[in-house]
Amino acid sequence: MNQEPDTQRGPLRRFTDPSYVPLCASLAEVRERIDALDRQIVALLAERGRYVKDAARFKRDAFQVSAPARQQQVLDKVRALAEAQGAYPEVVEAAYRALIAGFIAREQQDFNAMEDVS
Repeated sequence: MNQEPDTQRGPLRRFTDPSYVPLCASLAEVRERIDALDRQIVALLAERGRYVKDAARFKRDAFQVSAPARQQQVLDKVRALAEAQGAYPEVVEAAYRALIAGFIAREQQDFNAMEDVS
């Protein structure tokens, strides 16, 4: 039976973890909350992108744009943040790997469109 779930009905399953506290009464409410978070996340990604673009001004070449040591610093930092915040570290790391790759590709385009100051 492959059909989308009814978003208005109550839960069909429950967690066995006694410390789990439900957050929403319906799937519709869960999706509404996720949509609100997505709006905030996209706004933050836009802001992050503006800083990434600005960073291109301080780099000499494509290696500096890719900055492998900085990439690893960011991955280590966000994994630790995920663990401290109770997020899924493997999901956060995977998301950041994709974010970093996308931002580096974009920064490389911005870098190539610039001219030297000197």
